[in-house]
Amino acid sequence: MGIDLPLIWFIIIVFSILMYVVMDGFDLGIGLLYPMVRETKDRDVMMNTVAPVWDGNETWLVMGGAGLFGAFPLAYSVILDALAVPLTIMLIGLIFRGVAFEFRFKATVSHRGFWDKSFIAGSFIATFAQGVVLGAFLNGFPVQGREWSGSVFDWITPFSLFCGLGLVVAYALLGASWLIIKTEGHLLQTMRKLARPLLLALLVVMAIVSIWTPLTHQSIADRWFTTPNLFFFLPVPVLVLLVSWALWRNAWLPDAHYAPFILTLALVFLGFSGLGISIWPNLIPPDITFRAASAPPQSQGFMLVGALFIIPLILVYTFWSYYVFRGKIDPNHGYH
Repeated sequence: MGIDLPLIWFIIIVFSILMYVVMDGFDLGIGLLYPMVRETKDRDVMMNTVAPVWDGNETWLVMGGAGLFGAFPLAYSVILDALAVPLTIMLIGLIFRGVAFEFRFKATVSHRGFWDKSFIAGSFIATFAQGVVLGAFLNGFPVQGREWSGSVFDWITPFSLFCGLGLVVAYALLGASWLIIKTEGHLLQTMRKLARPLLLALLVVMAIVSIWTPLTHQSIADRWFTTPNLFFFLPVPVLVLLVSWALWRNAWLPDAHYAPFILTLALVFLGFSGLGISIWPNLIPPDITFRAASAPPQSQGFMLVGALFIIPLILVYTFWSYYVFRGKIDPNHGYH
């Protein structure tokens, strides 16, 4: 039996995207939460919780993009042509945010406010653009032959814009739950207070998307609401409700520090799984599968050798960096 290279590369790319959403999600979420915190010292603490690791988080975005380019060139060309504008906006936001991150530490007191605003703006722009890309991806792309045949502004739809706002809520909740792990005192209590309303907002977003997509796309409605699929996929919404209840409860428990973040990750994973179920096995919705979009086996096999070497290194480095900088941040003494 031969190795199913298209499936392996599909899993690698999905894993890379999920890792990026998780790891850069709470990072961007901190910038989204900045307007809720006014004290300079508190903002310093918030930024210091991700200062040692933030630039490594985006490695997974590069990994996913490079894998898509090499393993599924048709998908890469169609998606990048269709979403060139929002992807460019996203990259500008990430660059601007990275510059603000570095300059804020070196700025004088009089200039720090400008870089704080830049950090907020860059975080919001990058997050919103990612959500728009997700919404446009779910809507699908018109393809004739092997070329994208749509308009440059097809990505601007009510659904994609709503997904942009929805991802802002999701990343803000990730940021708040991350700060519950890393902070103390009144900043910790502020994050606990924000977690519950953000959770409610995220549940509303997930409910609206869950209703909107099957109403708009018959294929998604058939996937979820016909038997026996209905019974196979029923655990997903049930688990969303159970995880949400546990997160609601743990957000205010004084001894619960890691639980809110782990539960938020579970909620994000369940949402990600629901989207995957809706479009499987298409890599270019609505009807081009990952097998139809794949590169020749020789190319995928050659790339897999490198991927099997580099992915474990990235995972080890990621684990090591988070392990070294574990613990809470003290405003005066750093990690402890």
